[in-house]
Amino acid sequence: MMHRNLLFLINPISGTRNKRRLTEAITKLSTQRNIPFQITPTSIDAKYSFLKEKISLEKITDVIICGGDGTINHVVSALIGINVNIGIIPMGSGNGLAFAAKIPFNIFKALDVIFNGKASTIDGFYVNNRFGCMLCGFGFDAQVAHEFLNQKKRGLFTYIKISLRHFFCSKFYSFKVEVNNNTFQTDAFFISIANSNQYGNYVTIAPQARLNDGLLDVVIIKKRNKIQTVISLLKQIGLGKIQPSSDLFKKDKGVYYFQTDHIIIHNPELAPIHIDGEPAEAKEKIEISILPNAFKLIQP
Repeated sequence: MMHRNLLFLINPISGTRNKRRLTEAITKLSTQRNIPFQITPTSIDAKYSFLKEKISLEKITDVIICGGDGTINHVVSALIGINVNIGIIPMGSGNGLAFAAKIPFNIFKALDVIFNGKASTIDGFYVNNRFGCMLCGFGFDAQVAHEFLNQKKRGLFTYIKISLRHFFCSKFYSFKVEVNNNTFQTDAFFISIANSNQYGNYVTIAPQARLNDGLLDVVIIKKRNKIQTVISLLKQIGLGKIQPSSDLFKKDKGVYYFQTDHIIIHNPELAPIHIDGEPAEAKEKIEISILPNAFKLIQP
């Protein structure tokens, strides 16, 4: 069996779960297996450049992120190109990447995946020069993500409450999209570019998205009246009935859904943007490209 040396990074403020119970479980189960480990809090300023030297000097084989999608994004982006396995214990509010990878929410079951799972490569992507591993969004879902990030109390109920409030007051934005040698313009409620198939909490946005298929799934909810928009959202998010089409212009009346490895979105109205649930700078031109086999994730 390969020698392992585990580094657990625990985000003390992510989600709503008991971090003391997590620390006790890590200590007990790692000790039982005689696996070297250490526990440290995540960085307050979200800077992780120090990890490269630490991994090299201390021969760390696995970095286990105990937090949500934002924490995962920051840690993984600092470790691109480093030969280390990434593990996840879902401790955030949405945990979209963990759920997409079928990593259990239960602490003990998630730790079992860390100890007995298999590390395999998954994709990431770049939004201009900023790394992402789960989702990038424009418009409505970015507005929700921006406000949700600033809430003292998070969780699914808070996310639903913010979503409902923004749904009735959010505007539509104009975009020009360049993809697969086609260019088209559309007014949209939101655009999601997905590597993971969901936002988190089992809310699916791109049912055919796979973490290691070398493709981004693009979902555009077009401008319609609010009732029609609700129907489109239910078909896409609630029921997952709309599937990606190789014909870009063969679409449901309210939804574009297609796959690509590269897309350029012109955003003249500076619609808000999020990357893995965290705000990103709104620019007039956003180029998004897949990064195949970006890192090794421990999965069941």
